[in-house]
Amino acid sequence: MEKRAHIESLLGRDRWIIAACLTGVALLAWAYILAGAGMDMSMPGMVMAPMTWSPAVALLMFIMWWVMMIAMMVPSAAPTILLFAKIRASKAATDQASIGAATFLAGYLVIWGAFSALATGLQWGLERIELMAMGMRLSSPLLAGTILLTAGLYQFTPIKAACLKHCQSPVLFLSTHWRRGAAGAFLMGTRHGIYCLGCCWVLMALLFVGGIMNLLWVAGLAAYVALEKLTSGTIWLARAIGAALCGAGVVALSGAIR
Repeated sequence: MEKRAHIESLLGRDRWIIAACLTGVALLAWAYILAGAGMDMSMPGMVMAPMTWSPAVALLMFIMWWVMMIAMMVPSAAPTILLFAKIRASKAATDQASIGAATFLAGYLVIWGAFSALATGLQWGLERIELMAMGMRLSSPLLAGTILLTAGLYQFTPIKAACLKHCQSPVLFLSTHWRRGAAGAFLMGTRHGIYCLGCCWVLMALLFVGGIMNLLWVAGLAAYVALEKLTSGTIWLARAIGAALCGAGVVALSGAIR
């Protein structure tokens, strides 16, 4: 009985440690964004002049994107990470759940790091062909409308529904993809990251429409992503937002081709 109580106390302590660490990671990421992500920007709309790209600027842009993804995605991944840590600790009967959770989180963030690298490359390409305006937003109404319409249509696809299902149900994801050991934790983190990416990648592309560092736009997207992923049975919400995005895309495209 005493041994069981000791184990339960260790599990409870680890859950608090992990929850505090996840909260700290998200808060630090948001603090970095609010501080301007290392660039000379100010509200409203975080307006900034076009940049001359160099390796240092490219690295800064990558860090900006990655930290932004961490701020937006870690909160909605927290339930899965916490449940993973609880199961891992109960199976091992030790107080090492925090190590497994950190490994899981590392795998998760690798996927969003890869997305951030691609987003940085896309931003560079768009600026090179002069399709980015002041404030890090698209200057082409035609392209902006296309992204809005694409994002809206994607909300109705089977892949969106499948990825959202795994994001909304930590139990489903963990029971389907459970692996042992540190390598297993990392692999599970990457798989969960892939599901989250499959759920949200087009929504993240909307940052090019509203402004990559427009704080209100970033916060709005982050709030919607959290609501969509943390509330079960919200496929109707995804489709309602999809319909709204399709409407906005049609309006934007109509204005662009007049």
